[in-house]
Amino acid sequence: MPELSVMVRGTGMASVVLKPGESVLFGRAPHHAVKPGGIALTLPDCAPHISRLLGELVVGTDTVTLTWLGSGEAQLSGLFDAPGGARRVIMTRSMSALLDDGENQLVILLGRQTARGLADMLISIDVSLARDSPAVPDAVTGQVTAAGPGLVRQSRDWYVALALTEPWLAGEDDYPRPPSNREIYERVLYWHGYAWNLQRPQRVDDAIRVISAIAFGARDDPYLAPHDGRLQNIRFAVARRAAEMRLVTVTDLAEVERAARNRPVV
Repeated sequence: MPELSVMVRGTGMASVVLKPGESVLFGRAPHHAVKPGGIALTLPDCAPHISRLLGELVVGTDTVTLTWLGSGEAQLSGLFDAPGGARRVIMTRSMSALLDDGENQLVILLGRQTARGLADMLISIDVSLARDSPAVPDAVTGQVTAAGPGLVRQSRDWYVALALTEPWLAGEDDYPRPPSNREIYERVLYWHGYAWNLQRPQRVDDAIRVISAIAFGARDDPYLAPHDGRLQNIRFAVARRAAEMRLVTVTDLAEVERAARNRPVV
């Protein structure tokens, strides 16, 4: 039987893989709260105002629970397989949340100290049923190459990325504008037969913001930076970047097209 596996990763920090029965405490200096045999994860480049102990991640037999212990706030996004689509909640002290299967993102608001000032800190928590443990980068030998940022295949946001980047994947990169929310919804519905809740324009916008965060990283995410002009210009940049990063590919597009053509008519 596949068992639950959780990977915690972020920029500049060691990746941690957890199995059922294990937990990790994380923060600016969490070691003071760790019991013998426990795991402590020190987050790099923490801003001075970040709590020494921010949270605890506990992996059960079939659930993953995040409990927020810090004095500040963080934003938790269940990105892929949450019921009804992506969710976004604000974590406050003593609040607990069950994480969704797939990739979850925890954004510690203005939690990272950079040369240019404070920036949001992004931590990805990948929850999966896997026969093998996710590969962890080998910091000593450098022989293992970590997987790059990506989307969970067949997820809602993966389909949105396909629809968003379709002009680029199809070689129509002179397309005068990025696909509209309605066009994205219709393409996902055609490919998958079910479009989650993408008939609501805000859900499409939320998915594109998720794609942007993965494609650009938290530091360079255009949605997080002050900007002039229309948001459509940002959407164009996200579509092109997602195609360049191969978050979705021409092969993916061909597969969903073939699946849609072969789907039985009900």
